[in-house]
Amino acid sequence: MAHVIVVGNEKGGSGKSTTAMHIATALARMGHRVGALDLDLRQRSLTRYLENRAAEAARTGLTLPAPTLGRLPDIDPASLPPGAAPDDTRMARAMAALEAEAAFVLIDCPGSHTGFSQMAHAVADTLVTPLNDSFVDFDLLARFDPASGRATGPSIYAEMVWAARQMRARAGLKPADWLVLRTRLGSQAMHNKRRMGEALADLSRRIGFRVAPGLSERVVFRELFPRGLTLLDLREAGVESFSMSHVAARQELRDLIAALRLPDVCVTF
Repeated sequence: MAHVIVVGNEKGGSGKSTTAMHIATALARMGHRVGALDLDLRQRSLTRYLENRAAEAARTGLTLPAPTLGRLPDIDPASLPPGAAPDDTRMARAMAALEAEAAFVLIDCPGSHTGFSQMAHAVADTLVTPLNDSFVDFDLLARFDPASGRATGPSIYAEMVWAARQMRARAGLKPADWLVLRTRLGSQAMHNKRRMGEALADLSRRIGFRVAPGLSERVVFRELFPRGLTLLDLREAGVESFSMSHVAARQELRDLIAALRLPDVCVTF
């Protein structure tokens, strides 16, 4: 069975697709067989990123390691046995096709609740939730009482993750390892950053996730997307000498991959 990594939350603009692309490409560059599934059927950011990467490789002749992009197959409901749900069947077939070839399957979820997203959370061995370092986005995980500085209850998303964990338990599977990434950490507003850190640490103990730094907001990500490139492809992008920002960004990615604690993965870049 492949190890399934799901990148998900229910808010847009948190860097899910950028995080997903860099995780998948880093694993592929380290020699692992990786499959990818884009469940954001409207924006398709991960799909477009990989299409851009394939086009760049074809245009330049460069070898650019990449995950194998799967798809949800079309299903004729009339062909299914009585009681079978078409969306469940589409998801199961897409996963089976990727798992047959890959050691890791990465799923990028949309920034909203969908049936496919809920199914993905139920099959996650590792769940990665990028979270902007703001109390606006903290609401994704829990309601926050500013007077006490404590969470007062789980959010709808946290409850969905809990339901997915219960489904896994009933199937005899261990709970997903849930990692919340603090993305776009700013160098200013240290008071707010400290309060966020304290609130996340308190909540992590209560609902069972780990916290790690994610990727910062950097111009380089926007520059690399049209060519389908990542931080690990800077040489291919024509960058001959790395700036301090490039070095810091690579270290962030190295720390992120290490924080995932994936089986049989040793960070080698």
